Amino acid sequence: MKFRVAAIQMTSTSDREANLHAAEGLLAEAAAGRAEMAALPENFAFLQAEGESAPDPEPCCGADAAGARGDVSPGQADGAVTAWLRAQARRHHMWILGGTIAERQATGSPDGRTFNTSLLLDPEGRIAACYRKLHLFDVSIRGGPEFRESKTVAPGDRPVMAETPFGPAGLSVCYDLRFPELYRQMALRGARVLFVPAAFTAHTGKDHWEILLRARAIENLCYVVAPAQVGRHSAKRASHGHAMIIDPWGTVIAEAPDQQTVIVADLDTDRLEEVRRGLPALGHVRKDLFPS
Repeated sequence: MKFRVAAIQMTSTSDREANLHAAEGLLAEAAAGRAEMAALPENFAFLQAEGESAPDPEPCCGADAAGARGDVSPGQADGAVTAWLRAQARRHHMWILGGTIAERQATGSPDGRTFNTSLLLDPEGRIAACYRKLHLFDVSIRGGPEFRESKTVAPGDRPVMAETPFGPAGLSVCYDLRFPELYRQMALRGARVLFVPAAFTAHTGKDHWEILLRARAIENLCYVVAPAQVGRHSAKRASHGHAMIIDPWGTVIAEAPDQQTVIVADLDTDRLEEVRRGLPALGHVRKDLFPS
């Protein structure tokens, strides 16, 4: 079975209306390319300087499909971006991974922090999964800019997987990519594809982005789909780009140039099973030495 996915690359800014207009065109392009699922990058609706809070964060997302994650009362009204995502999924009758949005905490936060949340919507516009970024980008690299994501973002508290037509999918976001134990746990729980929407910095991305993505695919024998931000978002922020789709052998089967664009590739169950039969590493994991 083949399942066609699109990874979208954007140059988002602080202009939410312009960002959504650009994303709408890119989703339409993905649909025209017969994609059954399209994945948007991290912070697709708002991106300026690191540490700047997004305006009008979304209400806490809810679980309106089996297996979705979220803490919300029934009937919770959608925020503007969530409503837009639902409408796009229904319009194109396509699965959509809503990169990340800024989501309010259910019980409020005394320090005003929000979650950096990835929403997966099915073709009927229902939320199939809600993942809150676990690992926050607090770094100060010599020769590069300093980032303190935890100033404005609260961490999630659990890994999240979702059922898709291709099979179980593991959700993650950007800096999560540097923590292989997250992906191994999802692979051992049956993940066939791993999603990594990102706004990887230009400074780290040139040396680490492709290597880390290919490593996660190789060690977990999974497809990896990584939509990305690219180019300059403001005077204080630029992203590496190079959105990629990678097969379970670690081969890059689609890669974006340095511009807003859509890349498309087919995830193939026969290819996945062929690689896993020939290299059955997941079955050789020593769980007795490394219990979950």
